[in-house]
Parts: sequence; C-alpha cells; structure tokens
Amino acid sequence: MKLVIITGMPGAGKSEVASAYQNVGKPVIVMGDSVRDEVQRQGLQANPENTRQVMLELRNQKGPGAIAKLCLQELSEKDSDIVVIEGCRSIDEIDVFDDYASQLTIVCIHSSPSTRFARLRKRARDDAPPDWSTFRERDLREISVGLGGVIALADKMIVNEGSIEELRRISTELAEAQ
Repeated sequence: MKLVIITGMPGAGKSEVASAYQNVGKPVIVMGDSVRDEVQRQGLQANPENTRQVMLELRNQKGPGAIAKLCLQELSEKDSDIVVIEGCRSIDEIDVFDDYASQLTIVCIHSSPSTRFARLRKRARDDAPPDWSTFRERDLREISVGLGGVIALADKMIVNEGSIEELRRISTELAEAQ
C-alpha cells in the first residue's frame, strides 16, 4: 500500500488537499479525528486545552508515534492501493507509517501565520484558537512535537496564500497524478 502523507501547520489547507484526493476516489484518514475522538471518549469538551492535553498524554503513554498507531486499525480496513493520511505531525509518526506502507509521499501545505490564524477563526471549529496568543502557543506546540521535521522532509510543497479555488485546482491536479 502507498501512503500520501499530508502535513502542514494548523489552518494551512490540509483538509482541502485531502478533499481533492477523496474526490478522485482515494480514501483519507484524518489523524486529528483520532485525537478528537479520544477527547470525546474521555468525556471532555473538544477545546484547544483538552485537545492539547489528550494529544500530549497519548504521546507520553504510548510513545511519540501514538497518534499514527491509533490510525493503523482504520488504515488496515482500507481497500485501496493508495491511502491519504491527513495531519502527520512528527518523524515518529512518519516512521510508524513507513513501517506499514510500501511507499510514502509527503505533501506539505504552507501558509503564513496571519493567513492561517484568519482561516482557523473563520472555520469556527470547537478547538479554534480564541486569540493570537492561543494560536501562537498551538503553533509552538506543533513544532515542539516534530512537525517542522516532517515539513522539512516533504516531497512536494504547496504554498497556499491564494484563493480556495486555486488551492482546489492545484490539489486536484496533484491527486489525479498519484
């Protein structure tokens, strides 16, 4: 099985790129859903603090590749030559997937902090940062768990500072080429 790993900072556009793959028939696993599911399983509200705490607890208890390990069961149920993993955040998670797959392609989506903050506020998900300080803390946390290393290893880079239509066009072209 081949895996396409989509990475990038929060609000960069990973979900849009994953949707393009899904639209051309490739299954997608969203790593953040695993954390949000665990937050709910523990009876907690899915806010930035609880999501952060659960993510860190999982990594503390089960190792730095814990979130990827949570995805392996779902991955084993996919009947496809190519599966897309959205939201990989560390080299340890890459290693978990690399042990599972015959080939990995890492696609990084990049947007400036100000663009990402505006997007996160606009989408108004429960774990959206209420202010710049919370946003900045989340960015630093993501970098501290290893996201920068995954970004540095990307095979492909999409700079997402334009329109949603432009990102969708670029993403569709990429997904169709896989």
